[in-house]
Amino acid sequence: MNAPIPYYGELLSFATAFIWAFAVILFKKSGETVSPLGLNLFKNALTFVLLIPTMLVLGVSFFPQDLPFSVYGLAMLGGLLSIGLADTTLFRSLNMLGAGRFAVVDSLYSPSIILFAFVFLGERLTVWQWIGAGAVISAVFISSYEKNEEKLERRRLIEGTIWGVSSVLLMAAGLTIIKPVLEANHLLWVTFWRVVGGLGTMLLILTVHPRRKIALASLMKREGWGYTFFGSFLGAYLVTMVWLGGMKYTTLSISSALNQTATVITFLLAALLLKEPITPRRTVAIGMAFAGALAVTFG
Repeated sequence: MNAPIPYYGELLSFATAFIWAFAVILFKKSGETVSPLGLNLFKNALTFVLLIPTMLVLGVSFFPQDLPFSVYGLAMLGGLLSIGLADTTLFRSLNMLGAGRFAVVDSLYSPSIILFAFVFLGERLTVWQWIGAGAVISAVFISSYEKNEEKLERRRLIEGTIWGVSSVLLMAAGLTIIKPVLEANHLLWVTFWRVVGGLGTMLLILTVHPRRKIALASLMKREGWGYTFFGSFLGAYLVTMVWLGGMKYTTLSISSALNQTATVITFLLAALLLKEPITPRRTVAIGMAFAGALAVTFG
């Protein structure tokens, strides 16, 4: 599908970075009172509810004629991986690492997109892309290591990093899987069925999760409810359409690089709004991560 204006996909991808950076700050504040499972369930349910009138108003069919069931399945599989599983691990990592350090781990997003595009779409990596991927991975380890951490805190850093890396890999896999579906179908239709897959996964997890009562109870707390609602509105309903729109109207590589600028924006917002420290080690890590992301994409 042709873009309505030149560089439409690039503009949407860059806008995604700003929206997501603000949403991460709101999610970090929300995570102080709401469990990762509860937060993910709420944001998916809110997005599902808001998408229904959005599609009705814009005249987008929920069940287009002659569309094979396999296409629905791919859209929902993408949601299972990148919403149901990836977002839950994302919130857990964010709670453990803080917004600034998580931003560095999240820099694995662009290299991961390249990796899964190689596996699923047959794309090939250049030498510069391999170098960039190595720089981003090194930045993750640099950010996760600080000399004066206590043993308990070190375990928290390692565990949070593992959750964060898992989240990014699941996200990249889910997005790469739905790329062909996104190119051939309406943006809102893909968004809706992706959310259906993610929400369905969350409901299944909730039925067997041993701490489901605690997760649901955390949503009832008034403290931080505003952060939960507006974070979910920005970071799920709004950003998903803008984000997938960027991927629809440009290549995965260019879109992921522009999305990656959220790393720097989140890092700065975390320092300004959450008063997270700007250490020399973290500054070096963020620079390496951002340079690596650009090399991976444009190398």
